[in-house]
Amino acid sequence: MSKRGAEFFGKWITDNVMRGKVGADIISVAELTDKLFSDANAAGISEHEIEEEIGSVYEAILKAITGPDDGSR
Repeated sequence: MSKRGAEFFGKWITDNVMRGKVGADIISVAELTDKLFSDANAAGISEHEIEEEIGSVYEAILKAITGPDDGSR
């Protein structure tokens, strides 16, 4: 398991999603997913290393934007 991948993802989400206003549309999430993998690759971290800990990065980014589903919808 890659703790390093999970730590990179958490910091990346804080820096790129939580500190700015990001839309939750499909295009925005897809673009953020591509940017995450590009930034991770530049840091020497593979997509597999992140997804090993996080699961679906697309779904994790969407959840970071929209917040947790509390079942009230």
